[in-house]
Amino acid sequence: MPSTLSPAAASHPKRVVVKLGTGVLTSGLGELNTARIAAVCADIAALRARGTEVIVVSSGAVGLGMGRLGLAKRPKVISQKQACAAIGQSLLMQTWQAAFNPHGITVAQVLLTHDDLRLRSRYLGVRETLRQLIRYGTIPVINENDTVSAAEIKFGDNDTLSALVASLTGAEYLVILSTAPGLVDLRGTRQIVPVVERITPEIEAMAGGTTSETATGGMISKISAAKLATKSGCGVFIASGAEPEILARLLGGRGPGTFFVPSGLRLEAKKHWLAYFQRPAGTIHVNEHAVPVLREQGRSLLAVGVTGATGEFAPGDIVNLAGPDGAVFARGKAAFGSEDIPAIAGKKTDGVAALHPNRKRLEVIHRNDLVLL
Repeated sequence: MPSTLSPAAASHPKRVVVKLGTGVLTSGLGELNTARIAAVCADIAALRARGTEVIVVSSGAVGLGMGRLGLAKRPKVISQKQACAAIGQSLLMQTWQAAFNPHGITVAQVLLTHDDLRLRSRYLGVRETLRQLIRYGTIPVINENDTVSAAEIKFGDNDTLSALVASLTGAEYLVILSTAPGLVDLRGTRQIVPVVERITPEIEAMAGGTTSETATGGMISKISAAKLATKSGCGVFIASGAEPEILARLLGGRGPGTFFVPSGLRLEAKKHWLAYFQRPAGTIHVNEHAVPVLREQGRSLLAVGVTGATGEFAPGDIVNLAGPDGAVFARGKAAFGSEDIPAIAGKKTDGVAALHPNRKRLEVIHRNDLVLL
């Protein structure tokens, strides 16, 4: 069933991120599906000819390395996965460049870890590099830097990475191409769900994992990616990479797949970064009076509204904010470390001044450094 889009979707978007999973890129363990990659590149070249900037997020490095080494199962030891990625990444980039050569397009390899987007200075650097690559007329081909990524700096999967890239670059659409034709209602009609207005628990329950030896994530990670991207104002498609001319069909409102409707609001750039590119170091807990003040009045978090903290964090670290029910509702940059929180929790102006005479402000998190989730 075709996706139902607004009339604006039929126009040519300025920027699109296209993510391809290992299952789309390969026809077997370590065997690239060069015909399909060539078809996708032709689709991208056609978009480019109509004025759309395209960024590719490509999986496949680990799977290709596994094939070259003759491994039948995805390694569990991280150093073995890193070795597979090191071997497979060069093969992957060679393939992309060869497929774009007939269209006169140059590709640019960009390998990222979570720290590249979590740290503000590196985040800005990545964004500017991608902008310059686009100005040069290249196609950035982005992958997680699996050769060096450890558990604490991993994105987790390339679906999440693609959503972060779409958010970072202000893309209007993220197209996730996989072996799945879209979000399928396995519990009901068993048909593709054409449009998702809002990602509810019922929608999330439709997702499943993956049994592939070379892939990670499955539909669960795609729903999570769609949730992240749509909150930043980016529309998301999930569709089959085997469909001919799928990009033009999706963006024209004619393609088979699932379309996730974006939020109409975009966050201010700094708060956008706080909300979506951070891995919080801990959580500050607030009382029932602080929650509506932060949510509805846009105020700073004062010590009087704090009840405690979990985790270890220093002044300047990014933390979650949780209400009395334990639910996280905001995120921000802490002015106090976790060791200070017990001493200032619940204190009014005089109490904080007595404990920290050099503090000119009472904010535990200033409103300019706080964003609602």
